[in-house]
Amino acid sequence: MTAPTGGRRLVRRLFLGQVSIVVIGAATLGIVALLVAPPIFNDHVRRAVGPVSDVVAHHLDEAFTETLRLALVIGVGVSALAGAGVAWWLARRVARPIEELSLTAHALASGRLDARTSEPTADDEITDLAVAFNAMAEALDATERTRQRLLSDLAHELRTPLATLEAYHEGLVDGVVEPGADTWATLQDATARLQRLVEDLALVSRTEEGRLDLEMATVDVAALATGVVESLARQAGEHGVALAVAPVSAPAQVRGDRDRLAQVLSNLLANALAHTPSEGRIDVVVRSRGGEVEVEVHDDGSGIAPEHLAHLFDRFFRADPARRRGAGSGIGLTISRAIAHAHGGEIEAASPGPGRGATFTLRLPAAGPPG
Repeated sequence: MTAPTGGRRLVRRLFLGQVSIVVIGAATLGIVALLVAPPIFNDHVRRAVGPVSDVVAHHLDEAFTETLRLALVIGVGVSALAGAGVAWWLARRVARPIEELSLTAHALASGRLDARTSEPTADDEITDLAVAFNAMAEALDATERTRQRLLSDLAHELRTPLATLEAYHEGLVDGVVEPGADTWATLQDATARLQRLVEDLALVSRTEEGRLDLEMATVDVAALATGVVESLARQAGEHGVALAVAPVSAPAQVRGDRDRLAQVLSNLLANALAHTPSEGRIDVVVRSRGGEVEVEVHDDGSGIAPEHLAHLFDRFFRADPARRRGAGSGIGLTISRAIAHAHGGEIEAASPGPGRGATFTLRLPAAGPPG
């Protein structure tokens, strides 16, 4: 790895800075010693042996000064060399990881989002910086992978309705397709699917950016769940799925937007219906627990593989792409989680495994007593 020019400049500056400190300190020591030490030495000689002749005093002063000068030269020289060595080592130790960080940053900027810097083993600020830098790079890489996957999934979701519109348009132009009621119904369904996809994406974006308008009020979650279940009872019956709400023994109220919370429950139930076979069962349980209101949607359907649980709420993710009962946009669970977060809540998914059903749990802060 070739160090950039900036890295070499940093090494030089650090080295020269350390050496300058050693040189200035040595010079200060020498000047002070040469000015202060001889008078003190002469004073001690006079006190010890009494007055001495000028010749003796001169020789004593010369001898002391020469000895002191030689000691200072040797001591300062050795100290300067040792200081320079230590300064060079410290400069390289500090500059090397910074140089590597700089190179890695340039690699990231050029599009190599898999680039990482090595993390020093020392427990210091440089190591903390390298760890934080790698965490940032990992987040950027994950974001880019998500962006690419979203674009791919979005293109896939758009392909079917667009292909339908194109085929029918060509058929109408060529006179192969008759402009009857069935044709207009098919075109309307394809257009509605595109419209629904656009609206769902806009809703997710607004929610994740904190721009979702919520009409907050006290909501009876048990009554809300009962209403949503009743609205889907006919659809469940057509698929031979039993759908029921368990009796609620205690009040379960939250502060929230009734329509948005109904949308969350509808999405959870629609997801359960899509993965529950005929003669299956879906149970909805509402309870108050520890300052929260929980809504569990449990089904005995196809279940979820452990490796898929972490991705269920990702946009367009489908644990079973071949299973597509209904014409959802593929982001219903993403929308549900975003709305739950906007209410200060959370949604979790659990499953014993494929073929053993699944449970989705919505948790919301319980409403406080009326003020």
